[in-house]
Amino acid sequence: MSPQTQEMPAPDTQTITQINLDPVQNGYPHIPIEESFPECTRLRTEIIALLVRELPPQLYYHNSKHTVDVCNSVERLAFYERLDMSDLKVTWTAALLHDTGFLFSYNNNELLACRFAQEILPGFGYKDAEINQVSSLIMATTMPQTPGCLLERIICDADLDYLGRNDFFITALRLHREWSENSGKKIPFKNWYEKQRDFMVSHRYFTESAQSLRNNRKAKNLEMVHELIEMIDTSVSPIFRKNY
Repeated sequence: MSPQTQEMPAPDTQTITQINLDPVQNGYPHIPIEESFPECTRLRTEIIALLVRELPPQLYYHNSKHTVDVCNSVERLAFYERLDMSDLKVTWTAALLHDTGFLFSYNNNELLACRFAQEILPGFGYKDAEINQVSSLIMATTMPQTPGCLLERIICDADLDYLGRNDFFITALRLHREWSENSGKKIPFKNWYEKQRDFMVSHRYFTESAQSLRNNRKAKNLEMVHELIEMIDTSVSPIFRKNY
């Protein structure tokens, strides 16, 4: 698998009026949502504080850092996909709230996140139509991903942005630890990397922007996953292999 990098589309200057280069965004252009919608600043402050304070400590992956990461990815993809600001607002809000269901349960968290969004967003001035859109976008992140419209494709790609980044392996290890502790049994590393391999093979980015930004690195990460599985098979004694 060796996807070719596509040229990034030029921004529509009539649609995108503000562009930042933020170190958090690794130098990529993006739309600073909070400068256009002050209510988003207040919402972000309250939600991130809530996640930091209330999420179970054994959520090593689905935590406030992941939420911030997905919001940043949405802003970046919105720039390249030329979203108008109203579409960006609901997509960014869905990204901010998409894992709030973990405050209540590890399972069926997307539905719980929708209920939470419907409860709190009126207090931040969101209209019913916006809240319904946010809920639909949160549900689009349910695995396996089957997004329809462009906004759903953007949030799905943002949620799994790490698959095509240099921090893939440390991020995947955080998820491994989270799954192991929440399932009550340790997942052997060989089984884990086999799951990662199968997931990466079946996964695809849905937007052209994510494909251009992430496919090449994702292919390299997958090659290294294959190598890790082979190394475990050949270097670990059969007596101990089940623990790896």
